[in-house]
Amino acid sequence: MRTKFRGILTLLLALVVQMTFAQEKTVSGTVTESSGQPLPGASVVVRGSTTGTQTDFDGKFAIKASVGDVLVFSYVGMESKTVTVGASNTVNVSLEEGLQLEEVIVTAQGIKREKKALGYAVAEVGSDRLEQRAEGDIGRVLSGKASGVQITQQSGISGSGTSIIIRGLSSFSGSNQPLFIVDGVPFSSDTNTAGDIDNNSSNNFVDGNNGSSRFLDLDPNNIESVNILKGLAAATLYGTQGRNGVILITTKNGMAGINSNKKFEATLTTSFFQTEIASLPDYQNEFGNGFDQAFGWFFSNWGPAFRKDGIDGFGTSSAIAADGTVRHPFATAALSTGIRQAFPEFADVRYEYKPYQNAERFFRTGQVSNTALNFSGKSNDGKMSFNLSLSNLEDKGFTRENKLLRNTFGLGGRAELSNRLTVSGTLNYARTDFVSPPVAAGDGNTVLGGGSSVFSNVFFTPRSVDLMGIPFQNPITGGSVFYRQNNSIQHPLWTVANTKTGQVTNRVFGNGAIDYKINDNLNLTYRLGIDVYSEDNLDQQNKGGISDDAATRSGFLRTWTNTNTIWDHNFILTGQYQITENIGATFNVGATTRREIFDRNGVSSLGQQVFGVNRHFNFATQNEIQFSQERNIVGAYGQADFDYKRWIYLTVSGRNDWVSNLNVDQRSVFYPSTSLSFIPTTAFDWMKNSKVVNFLKLRAGYGESASFPTGFPVASTLILETQRFKNKDDDNKDVVINTTSERLGNPDLKAERLKEYEVGIESNWLNNRISFEASAYYRITEDLIVDKDLDPASGFNVTQTNVGEIQGKGVEIDLGIDIFKSKDKEGFGWKFNTNYTVNETRVTDLGQDSNVLVFDGFSNLGNAAIDDQPLGVLVGSRIARTDQGLPLIDSEGNYVFDEGLFVIGDPNPDYVVNFSNTFTYKNFSLNVLVNYRQGGDVYSQTIATLLGRGLTTDTQNRRETFILPGIQSTTGQPNTVAINNSGFFFDNILFGPSELQVYDGTTIRLQEVSLSYSLPNRFLDKTPFGSLSITASGFNLWYDAINTPDGTNFDPNVAGTGVGNGSGFDFLNGPSSRRYGLSLKASF
Repeated sequence: MRTKFRGILTLLLALVVQMTFAQEKTVSGTVTESSGQPLPGASVVVRGSTTGTQTDFDGKFAIKASVGDVLVFSYVGMESKTVTVGASNTVNVSLEEGLQLEEVIVTAQGIKREKKALGYAVAEVGSDRLEQRAEGDIGRVLSGKASGVQITQQSGISGSGTSIIIRGLSSFSGSNQPLFIVDGVPFSSDTNTAGDIDNNSSNNFVDGNNGSSRFLDLDPNNIESVNILKGLAAATLYGTQGRNGVILITTKNGMAGINSNKKFEATLTTSFFQTEIASLPDYQNEFGNGFDQAFGWFFSNWGPAFRKDGIDGFGTSSAIAADGTVRHPFATAALSTGIRQAFPEFADVRYEYKPYQNAERFFRTGQVSNTALNFSGKSNDGKMSFNLSLSNLEDKGFTRENKLLRNTFGLGGRAELSNRLTVSGTLNYARTDFVSPPVAAGDGNTVLGGGSSVFSNVFFTPRSVDLMGIPFQNPITGGSVFYRQNNSIQHPLWTVANTKTGQVTNRVFGNGAIDYKINDNLNLTYRLGIDVYSEDNLDQQNKGGISDDAATRSGFLRTWTNTNTIWDHNFILTGQYQITENIGATFNVGATTRREIFDRNGVSSLGQQVFGVNRHFNFATQNEIQFSQERNIVGAYGQADFDYKRWIYLTVSGRNDWVSNLNVDQRSVFYPSTSLSFIPTTAFDWMKNSKVVNFLKLRAGYGESASFPTGFPVASTLILETQRFKNKDDDNKDVVINTTSERLGNPDLKAERLKEYEVGIESNWLNNRISFEASAYYRITEDLIVDKDLDPASGFNVTQTNVGEIQGKGVEIDLGIDIFKSKDKEGFGWKFNTNYTVNETRVTDLGQDSNVLVFDGFSNLGNAAIDDQPLGVLVGSRIARTDQGLPLIDSEGNYVFDEGLFVIGDPNPDYVVNFSNTFTYKNFSLNVLVNYRQGGDVYSQTIATLLGRGLTTDTQNRRETFILPGIQSTTGQPNTVAINNSGFFFDNILFGPSELQVYDGTTIRLQEVSLSYSLPNRFLDKTPFGSLSITASGFNLWYDAINTPDGTNFDPNVAGTGVGNGSGFDFLNGPSSRRYGLSLKASF
């Protein structure tokens, strides 16, 4: 009996297996538009899974599916359709003109969903808005193309870093930069600078502000699409890593050629651009070196006029001869400088007192070339596909000794090994070589830390000093020489010739994925991601420089290597069920582990022995550079999606993370999220055929996340140092010693917690001629991690603790209008798009003993958190005032200082709006992108120094006098003391209270322009080209900071304190650039 039962059971099992395999099949067909024309590139996916394909050039497709699966057909600009797989192996679909909103997009963890089902905001940027652009930095290419995303460049130096902030700051100690996901796996976007080597993140910009953001390793020409997840409801599945938003990048290698309409296709893109300084000041050419109309070799431009006649002409100066010449500055140099001895030939040389084109000649027109090759193809049956990409970028910036070289190689492939098993993967290599002159923070005549700053002196050289003609190097010592009598200013050309900063980065990143279809309803995916880069850094300066820092004067050489490794493992189980005829459900359950390892090792040497020999053995002292950090994150997540008649969608998800650098009871954090999408135009019959409202979606979402600290802050640690001692036998001995860190560990430290509520609307109107999308959000961050000062008597100086709360809220609006839409595809078209962003983050509870916490900048001038103030307000000194708020004026007619920390500005803009106009006619396309930023204060040393030194046309009226409004501090009476032009700008604007260096950052900018022409197919029929187009484009072509002095030509779009949490500061970190040129794209 038992044997018979086993036989029946075996037979039943075989029947079940046979039926299961019988249901798996290849479904094929054709997708067309309503006119019957095939639709190449239409998306076909199995709903609720990662299985998908695209139609070929003839609109044909083939996909593995089972009976009962729901296929979703979509195409940009068309209404999507769903078809349930039945007995037939053929499915032909015709799509009607409809909504872009219904397209299928990639969301968190690579899950593909229809956009109309999402209960949160997602911004999309296609390859047509990324390719053939003048910028090689994908961060800068995204500028202005998505609401809620603020992008700021460190400077216009080629290869310098870029800051990306989504929906404002959510922390003032942890990182606020978004998570980058490339082809489904995490991708490091770190920005490492020379100032990082002391591991003090609060003022890295002081010692060196040059460093590339590592997303520079991506070639925009190899990017297929970018999706930006802005809120916590969208990014919950990424856990703590997604707390600042997520930038999902799908590369062409990641697509592995499945989009190809041909069995084989090659695409060549080559570009040639010029780059030049965009923010060159408008210098005055009427007055030269000196002060108060008297000539002198000062670092100021308040001397006599270049004309001889008049009360302000050089004819009144005894130092200037009637022929308009003076003694050469090297002939008047102090003997102690050694300049006279080194340059005896200038003893009797007369020097012409006239305006010289200094900054104008110092900068050059840079050249940029970028070539990218892409090969893609697929097998006859479409089961195997590949993509291969190569690119080369050579960018010689507008600043001397600045260059960027980047070479990339990538390969992606996909293969359906059976009806159930699909494998895919990518492997990418990038080598980036970045070189720049030093850019440390400066204030015009000095550098604020160690090192040098080329821009700190270039811009502020007096007009009567021949920057490019005066020798810059002492032929005897090799040291810097310049025009000052005491040689107290470093010559910028000496800086360029004798200093160097650079990074050479070798990077490998990629992924491998196995997708296994368990049965009709379940799919299991394993994805492995790896991202490894080795960044070799150099920071050097020969001895003989001019600096208040003795170590800098003696020469230094720092070489170190940053190595960063990320291993990411991800398992995802996906299921889909049709619960009832009207209710569908999909779920995703996953687990992930992420291991991050960062090592910094190198040598810092001081005291150069032989000038010009930059090897560590040629320096008197060497110190080790060493820092290591490792963190493991384990996460488990799940998501369930329900829909009712496809007009209401509910998503519930959650994730739990466990980290290794907190104590056991604080290591585990759970964050839930939920979102709802309701589509009235599908739900109500009376709205389905509306000619006014074609599509309407109402959505709401809630999400949570957390921010964990870096390092191991829960315990006090020891610092290992190696020191060399001499014993009694006069032998050198290396001794390893331990010292305690200045930081006291806090075993009770816990993660910062974030919560966000979001509501929104998406709609299309008037036969889809108008699209409108709006989002409003409210975010709370609690248990903020901050440094707390300790009494040094305790043996420690600082510890980390949790305090307070900040709240952020904002609105994002996207509007699109087809102003002209021709029925003829070659007719004239005009499409207008705009996006609007307003965000405010306020400190609601600082929870500190002090009510001011400076988290970036200097202790007496920086960004601060203050109760009931916007986060990041500028703090510094201000003008002293009476009880009635009137300024106090001293006896000489200048403002009186009120020392201390006071709010002097708010760097957060009131709002930002971008306007994009696209005009098309036949094979021409013109796109113009304009950016407008309202408000946002900027503390600018560039402006203050240009004005204070009398260099720009703003200071040209030397006969102007000023009576500062206010009260005399000594008499209590209204001020009547007049000061001259130099007194106002030099004593007050440059060296007065900090609030006088703060300017409103309102700016209008011509962000991007591109004009393209595609050759008609009839001209290509007898050529090897499948397509051929040429594009002329420009980036940052014009701007006007309307509330800053006109002659300074200042560009507020600079990150003066580097890529971090600070904003609104300019410490002479470098001018901005403009780029323009031509691109050619051809496919074969």
